[in-house]
Amino acid sequence: MPQVFIDNRWQPCASGESLPMIDPSDGLEFARIARGTNEDVDRAIVAARRAYEGAWGRLAPVERGRILMQVERLILDHAEELTQIEARDCGKPIKQARNDVVACARYFEFYAGAVDKVGGQTIPYQPGFTALALREPHGVTGHIIPWNYPLQVFGRSVGGALAAGNACVMKPAEDACLSLLKLAELMAEAGLLPGALNIVPGLGGEAGAALAGHAGVDHISFTGSPETGTRVAQAAAVHHHPVTMELGGKSPQLVFADADLDAAVPAIVNAVIQNAGQTCSAGSRLLVERAIYEQLLETLGRAFARLRVGPSPADLDCGPLIRAGQLARVRGFLAEAERDALPRVAQGEIVADAPKGGYYQKPTLLRDVPVGHHLAQEEVFGPVLAAMPFDDETHALRLANATRFGLVAGVWTRDGSRALRIARSLDSGQVFINNYGAGGGVELPFGGVKASGYGREKGIEGLLSFTRLKTITIKHG
Repeated sequence: MPQVFIDNRWQPCASGESLPMIDPSDGLEFARIARGTNEDVDRAIVAARRAYEGAWGRLAPVERGRILMQVERLILDHAEELTQIEARDCGKPIKQARNDVVACARYFEFYAGAVDKVGGQTIPYQPGFTALALREPHGVTGHIIPWNYPLQVFGRSVGGALAAGNACVMKPAEDACLSLLKLAELMAEAGLLPGALNIVPGLGGEAGAALAGHAGVDHISFTGSPETGTRVAQAAAVHHHPVTMELGGKSPQLVFADADLDAAVPAIVNAVIQNAGQTCSAGSRLLVERAIYEQLLETLGRAFARLRVGPSPADLDCGPLIRAGQLARVRGFLAEAERDALPRVAQGEIVADAPKGGYYQKPTLLRDVPVGHHLAQEEVFGPVLAAMPFDDETHALRLANATRFGLVAGVWTRDGSRALRIARSLDSGQVFINNYGAGGGVELPFGGVKASGYGREKGIEGLLSFTRLKTITIKHG
């Protein structure tokens, strides 16, 4: 019987139906998950509310921290098992899945240590008054988790919410969520109290929609596409519930003529092939000062030609895309590029023994992509890098800011003043100077502007986003 996870135990889902889990490496079904519905979401929210108003909500912060620290230990104890689950489920190369497990553990370590170190403040006010601003949990938080980084997004979202004292209801992605179902069991083993975490697998249009629009949820955290994010925000707005939205990007890397190309090239390649390009912060636009444009493209072309794509267990540069529809989407972008005669500099290779049913796409480097072209404006979510030249700082900024997105940007230059000028002028939630991604950066606030969303996850700001302020003013004479 397909099951949902409520009150620290598996329970039959109301529909009695299940959904297939497909291995992206070969296109074959290898497991099934519950098809949760609004009835299951209702039960999960009741359990979360009971936990928040009961034992979980009454725990001292230091006690919450100790439980989360035990979660971190159990994740590392089961690291290899979680790695294998995440790799097969998502199609990730083993080394990338292993990094995700370690990052998830680090989120719990970070938030476990921060639980009892974030407080409110006293506010200078009129004589005879003491004014306090207290930070309190929202209550019951809803979490809609994507398929590209299940463990990492779970850690930064659910980890932060639990640390702040909320009780959580999560709807994981139907394409990849098995690692999170295993993690739920580990968290119960770690001592997480019943009802503090509840998981309802299912379809986005059913379980996800029910969670986003539920009157019993006090805050929603969503990571996904701008289009779905709009629907989630609209559903939450009916009940005036706050939301945190991370909605993807079309992130630029700006390379100036004085850049250290030996350092830049591997970072540029990794930023677009990581997780087969299925990364919201992928550096998918390459803006290069014209004086070194040809030189850099020649070097990058050789790097792209060496890239190898294959099944998850082969642990190559890229694994498959998540599903057939995503592969069709990426190939649609590339067909458009071919139709419009955009020059292709280089492509990687799919290994000969890759299973025929897998969803494989060669990493592709394109050049001279016009700023208004579809490939320069929309998120491909695949290993495709669009390069274009610029003439000076003003031109570079105009190109960099010329999309509806604003999640991450990279700046490569040895000129410190220029680096800061550019960074301050970019419409972006994060800017990396002479690096890109900073190894995940659990401590670094993450989120976007414009169509890339609003609100912040990760770091202390991520913890604060799962709290609300209450002002108390005392007159004492």
